Formats: sequence, structure tokens, C-alpha cells
Amino acid sequence: MTAQEYQEGQVILIDKPLHWTSFQAVNKLKYALINKAGLPKKFKIGHAGTLDPLASGLLIVCTGKFTKSISEIQGQAKEYTGTFYIGATTPSYDLETEIDQTFPTSHINEELIHETVKQFLGEIDQKPPIFSAIKKDGKRLYEHARAGEEVEIQSRKTTIYEFEITRIALPEIDFRVKCSKGTYIRSLAFDFGKAMESGSHLTVLRRTKIGDYNVENGVSPEEFEKQITKISEANS
Repeated sequence: MTAQEYQEGQVILIDKPLHWTSFQAVNKLKYALINKAGLPKKFKIGHAGTLDPLASGLLIVCTGKFTKSISEIQGQAKEYTGTFYIGATTPSYDLETEIDQTFPTSHINEELIHETVKQFLGEIDQKPPIFSAIKKDGKRLYEHARAGEEVEIQSRKTTIYEFEITRIALPEIDFRVKCSKGTYIRSLAFDFGKAMESGSHLTVLRRTKIGDYNVENGVSPEEFEKQITKISEANS
């Protein structure tokens, strides 16, 4: 791939590391393309769907003319794998905040888990987590949450196309989910625990696919920078 081809437009598959923000990952690519490949500072670059710092996996970055495809890519079905921790909840529904409540789990068995999965297949009503970037009254929900303000959150329609339990080792349950745009896996974790008359929160999350794009074909931001450096050295 030449520098000119990146400037004209490419779809880049990145395997975002844990604890990186999506913004940091895009900035790493932007830095490499400007400082290693010599692209102008104002060339077009953006990502097709934010991935939380506590999640790893597929981040699609578009450059040049392909930035016009970002909305289309964002609208495609997404696949995730991860882990629910059963018997406890957190305000953020994941590990961003500490456990606030614990619940009984002695009644939970494999049969109940697999039966509960069926409740979440197809179109469902889901409330986004209070710790999310959705705006309410001009502020992000997480800003309301961190200020200790109570906010009424409207539920929204979302679709779970596939929901598979891949490991049961209570209190942990591993899963694979294929879902529509706008689905919060953290909310799915919370609702799943509630449906079993217990509690649950998300401890591991990895995005594996967006449409036909697969994280198996992705590279880390550091690996991308190495590739660009090699292109630069070959052309010098």
C-alpha cells in the first residue's frame, strides 16, 4: 500500500488494544501517516464505531474517500465475545465502577442460563447504561452519573440476531453475540442477570466482526505504524 493510496482512501482494520480509547488508536494511525508516510495534516481519517477503553477488538478506520462510508459501516451487524460475572452488579454495568450490589446465585444452573438466552433473541427493548455517551438535556449520560444526578433513560429497540453461551464456569459465563447497531452489551449483561433473578456485569468484551469485516484480518496500531515505516523507508 502506498502513501498516495492511503490519502485517496482505504478501509483499515485495527485490533484495538485493551485500555486504549478509539480516539487514541485513530491518532496513532494519523501520526504515522503524517510523520512517516508524509500525508498532509488535513487528510481525511475517522473510525466507524467507538469501542470503549475496557473493550478490545475490531476498530474500522477509514481514510480519504472511504470516510463517506463510515455511516454505512456503522449500521452493519456487529459480533462480540466476552464474559458476564454473575451475582453482582456495578453502576456502569462493567468494570469501570465498583460492585454496588450482590445477589444469590445458588439457584442458577446450565438449564436456566440457556433458557434465559432465549428471552433475548430477536427484537428487544434495552435501556442504555447511565455510564454512556448518549446525550440527555445537553450533557452526556456519564456526566450526569458522575455528578450523582438521577436521569430517566428511555428504552430503545435493538435486535439480537445470535446469542450463544460458550463457557459456563460460575460466577463467569462466556458468550458470543451478534447484534444490531446501538446494542449495549453492558446492558445485555445487566438485563441477563436480572432475568435470572440475580445480578450480572460485564468483565470482558471483544468486538470480533462488523458486517463482513473480521478482527482476524486486523493489526494493532503499533503494527500499522511499523508497516507505514517500512513503506517510508522503501520509498526513501
